[in-house]
Amino acid sequence: MIITEFHDALKNKKTSAREIVISYLDKIKKENSGLNAYLEVFEENALNQAKETDERIASGETPGELWGVPIAIKDNILIRGKIASAASKILGNYVASYDAHVVEKLKKAGAIFLGRTNMDEFAMGSSTENSAYGPAKNPRDLSRVPGGSSGGSAAAVASGLAMAALGSDTGGSIRQPAAFCGVVGLKPTYGAVSRSGLIAMASSLDQIGPIAQTVEDAEILFNAIRGKDEMDSTSIGYPEHDTRRATVKTIGIPKEYFREARLPDGQGLDAKIKQSIDETIKKLSKKYEVREISLPHTADALACYYIIMPAEVSSNMARFDGIRYGRRTEGDDLISTYKKSRGEGLGLEVQRRILLGTYVLSAGYYDAYYSWAQKVRTLVKDDFTKAFSEIDVIVGPTVPAPPFKIGEKIDDPLAMYLSDIYTIPANLAGVPALTLSNGVQLIAPHFEEASLFEAGKSIEHD
Repeated sequence: MIITEFHDALKNKKTSAREIVISYLDKIKKENSGLNAYLEVFEENALNQAKETDERIASGETPGELWGVPIAIKDNILIRGKIASAASKILGNYVASYDAHVVEKLKKAGAIFLGRTNMDEFAMGSSTENSAYGPAKNPRDLSRVPGGSSGGSAAAVASGLAMAALGSDTGGSIRQPAAFCGVVGLKPTYGAVSRSGLIAMASSLDQIGPIAQTVEDAEILFNAIRGKDEMDSTSIGYPEHDTRRATVKTIGIPKEYFREARLPDGQGLDAKIKQSIDETIKKLSKKYEVREISLPHTADALACYYIIMPAEVSSNMARFDGIRYGRRTEGDDLISTYKKSRGEGLGLEVQRRILLGTYVLSAGYYDAYYSWAQKVRTLVKDDFTKAFSEIDVIVGPTVPAPPFKIGEKIDDPLAMYLSDIYTIPANLAGVPALTLSNGVQLIAPHFEEASLFEAGKSIEHD
């Protein structure tokens, strides 16, 4: 059931919040052990929330759009009184003392939280294999990854263990698992959604967004969580008039996404994925003008990202030292306590990115790597600015290849990083991007999510 269908059924008293929550909890009990999508289920809380919802409706209140909607929350988004481990041993017993801004807004909107979902540790990965609590699995093929880092959220939605979910996207961590699991995922404009209460990975890139079954459901969730937050200085008051207006006239197809993109093994875009994109473009051409465009720095974005992101990771991860909160392993002195706590509490991929980031920020290398990467980031952003002066929405792939098998790339970090080749540019530029259930990615100018929703619905309903 999707959000809009459930809302109509609840409003017309054809079902209740308790009935829908029980149905999801029962399904989770039966199937989650095979998927490992949830790390913890909030059964008692969910039932209590459902009871309150039903009582309000019984008293004569008209239910809001998200009343009683069972939602899963990625394990790096804080829920007061609940563990938020970011799928890491070092935060295995950390209990959040406050709600993330998005959680606060969803509570006010009447949504019900089913549990916290599995992810790559501290959101560092593209497969959810880097979780300290075991990999999540793709519900469409249990031998394959669900993508990452929001793999648990995508798997929960795709398997019917949640009506919708929240994830976070730093370089594709909502869109890539959405594509792998066949659901819809939105990375909003940077600043459109508050990051307050999100355990930071790379602060200039991170963004919270919805994972849903349809574009309309993603739109409903986005409209519920967007907006200015005084606790996040990077958040921006979303222009109210931009939320639901139709603006799309011209579609842009980047030639670099199809002609020049190459993986290290010399292979390009998977043939089946390209066929899906071609079919989508054909549909769009019946309604919109389609033009070929150029994003000339596409090939540079990946290298740029893997300098900027680890640098910010290195800075953000310094707080996890075993002293103030989280797992602590005593050493002979302060330094050895730091080393043991971090060495035992943090996984291999997290350690790798901390080391890479510390290196590129170190004396003698900052100018050679980090400062140059920031200049390239500006060029990537300029590419989008120029493209959007001519067209309204960009259409292309989300991923270069179908979901890979669990364990297939775990020992080859470079091959893993290439999974984000088409998603990273939107994060560097801060523009919104939407992945559809067929793996097609739509990209729009800053604060033009409405254009994504319009084009996305047009593709879904065709």
